[in-house]
This record gives sequence, C-alpha cells and structure tokens, in this order.
Amino acid sequence: MLNMPKKVWVLVIGMAINFIGMSFLWPMHTIFMSKYLGQSLTTAGIVLMLNSLLTMVGSMYGGRLFDKVGGYKTVMTGAIITFVSLVGLVLLHDWPFYAVFMILNGLGNGMITPAIFAMAGVVWPEGGRKTFNAIYLAQNLGVSIGTAVAGFIAEVNIEFIFYGNLILFVVFLVIASTQFKYDGRDKVTATMPETIQLNTERQKRYFYALLTICVMFFLAWTGYVQWITTLSTYIQSLDISLSQYGLIWTVNGLLIVLGQPVIAPIIRRFYDNLKIQMYIGLSLMIVSFIFTAFQSSFTGFLVGMMILTFGEMFVWPAVPTIANQLAPIGKQGAYQGIVNSTATLGRAIGPLIGGITVDLFNMRVLFILIVGILIIGYYFIAIFDRNIKGELNEGGKAVHSG
Repeated sequence: MLNMPKKVWVLVIGMAINFIGMSFLWPMHTIFMSKYLGQSLTTAGIVLMLNSLLTMVGSMYGGRLFDKVGGYKTVMTGAIITFVSLVGLVLLHDWPFYAVFMILNGLGNGMITPAIFAMAGVVWPEGGRKTFNAIYLAQNLGVSIGTAVAGFIAEVNIEFIFYGNLILFVVFLVIASTQFKYDGRDKVTATMPETIQLNTERQKRYFYALLTICVMFFLAWTGYVQWITTLSTYIQSLDISLSQYGLIWTVNGLLIVLGQPVIAPIIRRFYDNLKIQMYIGLSLMIVSFIFTAFQSSFTGFLVGMMILTFGEMFVWPAVPTIANQLAPIGKQGAYQGIVNSTATLGRAIGPLIGGITVDLFNMRVLFILIVGILIIGYYFIAIFDRNIKGELNEGGKAVHSG
C-alpha cells in the first residue's frame, strides 16, 4: 500500500474521513428510532430500506455520471446533497423529519462511493486488488474510529452524533473540492484497446458474470447488515452498553487493518483465483452467524464479530475488483455503480427481513434464516466462475478482445 500513487492516497484519506462521520450515525439508527423516537423495529427497518433504495438510485446515477463527466463533478454533486441532509438532521431530527433527511442522505452518499471506487480504478489500474483493498481499509478504519467515538458520544447525548457527522463531512467536502479535480479518465481511455467496445457477445457474458457475483454480494450483505440493525437492539436487550456495542465495531475496523498480515499468505496463494477467496470468506461468515446464535455475553458477540470480519476481508474487496476487471471501456463507473447498488440493496432489504422476522418469531429463527441465505451464495459463486473460467490473464484482467 505504501507505494500507491498520491492520487489514490488522497481518495483513501477522503473515504476514511467520510466513513468516520457516517459511522457516527448508522450504528445508532435502530437504537435512535426505537428508544428515542418510539418507533418499532419494523418501522426502523422501513426507514433504513428507503435510505438504501435512494442510495441505490444514487449509486446507479453516480456511476453513469462518472462515465460521462468524471469523478470530480460526480462526487461534488453527491456531496452537496449529503451536506443538505446532514444540516437537516442537525436542525430537525424528530419524527418524521429524521426519516426524510435519512432518506435524502442515502441519495447523496450513494453517488459518492462508486465514483471514488471508479476513480481509484482508473488512476491506478495496475494496482488490481490492492487498489480496492486500500479503499476498503479506509472505509473500515473510518468505521472503527467513528463507532468507537459514537458509542461514548451517544451515552452523553445521542443528538451529538448528528453534529459530529456534519463536522466531519465538511472536512471531507473541503478535501474533495480541492483534491479530487483530476480523475485520470482521459489518460486511461486513450490507452485502452478498441476491441473492448466491439466484442459485444463476450461483454454480455462478462456482464452476466458480474450480475451473478452481485447476487452473492447481495445475499452476503443481507446477512451482514443484521449486525447493524436487529442485532444492535438484541445486544442492548442483554444489558450490553452502547459503548460496548461501539467497541465491537471498533474491533471490526481495527482487525481489518491489523489482520491484513494474517490473510496475506492466503491472498497471495489464490491471487488469480477470486472464486476461492470468496468461498473462504462466505464460509467464515456462515461460521460467524452459527457461533453468534448461541452467545449472550459481550465476549461472545466480540468473537462472533471477529470471525465475521475475517470473512468480509476476503469477500468485500474482491467484488469491486471483479467489476473493474470486467468493465469495458468507458463503463468503469457504471459497473462500480452496479456493485455498490447491490450491496445497498442488501442493506435495504436486510433490516426489513430482520425486523419482521424478529417481530413475528425470535432471534434464533433469524440466525437460521441468515445462515440459509448465505449458503445460497455458494451457488452464485459457482455460476460466476463458469462464465469467466479461463479468460483472465495473470494480472486478473478480463480478456476483452476476441
């Protein structure tokens, strides 16, 4: 990572700051909705679902906008929308204004993320998985810092999380407006072979391959998001404090950064086989939910999160890497938009599934359901592999020409 270009480092730093601010808010969403606004888990899930659906819209639009006008204008457009929503949350966070501004926030943030991923991919195309792993690490470093601070802030006054989010986003806005002006699209486009545009049949097959792996991504996020929503409330019911819950996420973020040397030998061993990396990651996620289903103490949940974290370390960076490998010329933004939208769809539907399941049944049923959903993900990894088998070069780039 230390040898990354300066332009990638700027994107990494900007992403980290943005996620520190975001992490003040999203882990506290269900708690704020249920304890302070008096809404049910189902209602909290619906609000988060609408937030995520608008994030999907922003991701798809932001990805396409990147391909047309570049990263700077795309990021700034999303940033302005996000800024308005955060000011609204500071001034009006009673019901139903909280829901309105949370939903608007999804639209703005949805535009920012795929643009930054696409910018990183075209600025440092030879970086491969390293490029997207760096962005992934930045996100999770932000999560680890943000959630740790947010837990303590919320115990003093939960309304302060809105101020913290706004202040940090202003810092991100300053960095983006001054440092994101060059995204490298013109330089990369000029060097790409024309055959990428011409071989439409192969591109269709690559696109179908991307969609199949995105289904797996959606299923994985549907399970993962339960830690942010239904599990957060469940943990509270076991007399585990907000600061301890925040610490669980802090360990998640720190482990992602500090655990890189642990997974590095496996990554090197399967550098050209992202399928195996995703199988390993999905399996660890399944083990995590099975283990957590039988826990009732802070230590037990912490261990469950640690297992989950190693799982996501294999899966999360692999999917945007695949999107960058398979994207034809001029479509990097659109493909990253699809990936981000898929994750967002999981974050949208997951809380609703979790809330309804717990309201109608109990947490044990939810754990069984999530394990079943994750097992289905194996099937879509296999389909993805059949679509691209034998058509990746040593660097992992799709062979677009005929």
